[in-house]
Amino acid sequence: MLEATKKLRTKSIREIRYIGPAEKIEKLDRSAKLLGLVEVTDTMPWRELFPEFSDHSSVSIALKGARKKEGITQKELSRLSGIPQGHISEMENGKRAIGKEIAKKLGKTLKINYKVFL
Repeated sequence: MLEATKKLRTKSIREIRYIGPAEKIEKLDRSAKLLGLVEVTDTMPWRELFPEFSDHSSVSIALKGARKKEGITQKELSRLSGIPQGHISEMENGKRAIGKEIAKKLGKTLKINYKVFL
């Protein structure tokens, strides 16, 4: 049976981004501020925020994060997926690539879309 879900109220607030010549962007920025709009470009790349992971690929970080989200160890993931624990360690440390078949096993076991690992 289908249940009603809450819908986010996104119709009243929107975020936009532009790319173009600096002088036109500055003009657009001034106009936006006159309209009372707020700049939200105070974001930063994740590699700056987490320098301890800067030498790892995003795939290896995704694997470790998905495993931790499920609250399981590498050994448990090995048992559930049939992938040797040593291979999982190597994948999490960026020393072993994750192929499509392994990604599918990991995705199914970790309840996540396997394409995250490709």
